[in-house]
Amino acid sequence: MRKTKLAFRFHLDAFLLTVYLILSAVFLAFSAGGLVVNFRSFGFNLMSGTQRGLYSVTSFFSGTVTAIRELSELKERYEALEDRLKDYELLQRSNADIRLENERLKELLGFTESLTVQNIPARIIARDPNNLYSGITINRGVRHGVKKNMPVISFQGSNTGLVGKIVQVGRSTSMIMPIYDYQCFVSSRLEESRYMGLVNGRGNPDSPLIMRYLKKRARDEIKIGDKIVASGENYNYPRDVPVGFVSGIRALDYETSLELDLEPVIDFSRLEDVFVLDLGSSSGEEE
Repeated sequence: MRKTKLAFRFHLDAFLLTVYLILSAVFLAFSAGGLVVNFRSFGFNLMSGTQRGLYSVTSFFSGTVTAIRELSELKERYEALEDRLKDYELLQRSNADIRLENERLKELLGFTESLTVQNIPARIIARDPNNLYSGITINRGVRHGVKKNMPVISFQGSNTGLVGKIVQVGRSTSMIMPIYDYQCFVSSRLEESRYMGLVNGRGNPDSPLIMRYLKKRARDEIKIGDKIVASGENYNYPRDVPVGFVSGIRALDYETSLELDLEPVIDFSRLEDVFVLDLGSSSGEEE
């Protein structure tokens, strides 16, 4: 019984000693500030990590918003620059068109000054192939001095050619019957051999003109590409103004004359400006 009491006391003393040592260590740690420092360091690290995470998230969203805003601004600037580029391109085209127009007007002025007869420059404003004539309407009329039956010429490149004659006259506009009209007849001759014939249209600017009533003996003196000019008889058309070039020769056995196909000097699909000639004023003749 006495041994049991001694053993119990011994264990109690050991337990108390252990508790005392633990408490002493704890108080020593608190008194040295080590545990406080550890708690503070842990809290600081925890808060720093949280702050870094929040900062990263905030930076991401703010950077995204900033990028979107900058992208929108860049898009607006791009569209503005694109509009300015279009304006510059239009301005460049306008300047090029103005230069071309000035060059064309200079050519027209030089041509009208080179003519030896009084002339009225005019511009084509309409075409009506379904009219009684294959009409070409110009922006000149009675008040500009245009009269019926006045001949009309033009030039393209280095070539001057016959266009037709005035058949209707209004106050400010007139109508031309072109040489390709089937009712148009032009007394003409070959420029080199001087053989004469009568040129007639076929009603279509894409069809060749026809020159009839040429003597068959002229066959050996005619070749493809020969120039045909107006004869100037009766003052209907100016003498020696080019009409077309020979593109085909036909000699029918049952006919006593030749027929020639002619390509007009003037390309009517590109015709813009013409000159109405007043032959009466230069020759003293009345038509």
